[in-house]
Amino acid sequence: MTSIERTAYPRFKRLITAHELHLFFTPSGDEVEWAAARTDCAEHLLAQLLALKSYQRMGRFPKLDEIPDTIVAFVRRAVGLPEGTVPRAANRTAERQRTAVRQRTGLSYDKAKARKIAEAVMRSEAVSKNRPADLINIALEKVVEAGLELPGFTTLDALAARVRTEVNAAICMGIYDQLSEAHRERLLALLSEKDESGTTKYNKLKQSAKAPTWSHFRDQAEHLGWVDELGETGVWLTGIASGKITDFAGEAEAADAPGLRDYSLVKRLALLVCLVHKARMRARDDLTTMFCKRFALQVKRTKAELESIREQQQAIVEALIGNYRTVLQHIDADGPVQAAREKAAAMTVEILAAVGTSTKTRCLTPSPRGSATGSRPPCTRWRRPFGCRPVPWACPRRRWTTSVGSRGSTRESRRSPPTTATTGRCCCTGTCSRTAPRCTT
Repeated sequence: MTSIERTAYPRFKRLITAHELHLFFTPSGDEVEWAAARTDCAEHLLAQLLALKSYQRMGRFPKLDEIPDTIVAFVRRAVGLPEGTVPRAANRTAERQRTAVRQRTGLSYDKAKARKIAEAVMRSEAVSKNRPADLINIALEKVVEAGLELPGFTTLDALAARVRTEVNAAICMGIYDQLSEAHRERLLALLSEKDESGTTKYNKLKQSAKAPTWSHFRDQAEHLGWVDELGETGVWLTGIASGKITDFAGEAEAADAPGLRDYSLVKRLALLVCLVHKARMRARDDLTTMFCKRFALQVKRTKAELESIREQQQAIVEALIGNYRTVLQHIDADGPVQAAREKAAAMTVEILAAVGTSTKTRCLTPSPRGSATGSRPPCTRWRRPFGCRPVPWACPRRRWTTSVGSRGSTRESRRSPPTTATTGRCCCTGTCSRTAPRCTT
């Protein structure tokens, strides 16, 4: 029996929220008046309202003991019935209440018509679908579209099982008729013949691919050839839905050889054909996958080897270039390279000499005392020429002038000009420090 939880058959939830109670199970005033006019006690009134709201929600009449207590208590409080009131109705009373609900909702009750519609839909869908739950769901949809009351779940489940068995038997017979006597014997021999390992060749159909080594690749190629020799399964399964083939192959793969021998001859051969068909497809897929993995591994190794060769060649080229440069320097001493180097050196010397001369001319000489106002002309800052040896204690911002004393006699300033450590001459002008003018900033 198919589990009702796996289907779309309407049923009460285990947990019903307050929103769902108020939305689906709250009786209106008109509904309460309508139910009160057809009942004579509180128990029958509660049963009538529960039948009405359940039918509006699910499209079928559940038994009173199937209705959850939360729904019963909610409807009882909504109507204002005393606490402890339970729904109760005898068989004839319950049937009369159901008839009244059908008349109020406008849905017709035709059990035979509903079953006919469900069977026709199941039979057309069973050609491609094999799960009973799928057949039941499709039948429920068509019955609701027809505006009919839903049959019981057990009725639909038994109908789906019967239709599925009949359709599968017809498919198996069609496969059996496609086989020749030689192919039938070859397929049945898979359940009895054993290989070197002591297992039947039937188990060999279920094996999967191993690690992608070259030895396993050759074994997989041999396995594919052996499976192809069993027969052209694509011709035998012409017109059969792929879903059916997959389900039949799965059923055969789940069983072992002794268990498969218990099936009837027609079904046994049909299941074997479907299993061989899937084994051929799987063998090709596994062989292709193994080839791709081996090829990818070789490509990876080749790339690494190519990179190593490139690095080696690069090192050789660099070494050759260095050796060639050294050879040229020793062989062609008067060549263009050496001439260009000598010319560049001469130009550098000329530039350095010109820069040094320009800097020396900028060293300021003694200037007159200044203008009539007695102010001293502005001092031009001295900059050390390029290449001039620096003196740590010499001030680069000073220039040296004559200092005139207050008594009209010329005397040396207490500050000494910057001189070199060996000659005592100015590092910039080259004159003696005693005759150089005093620096004023």
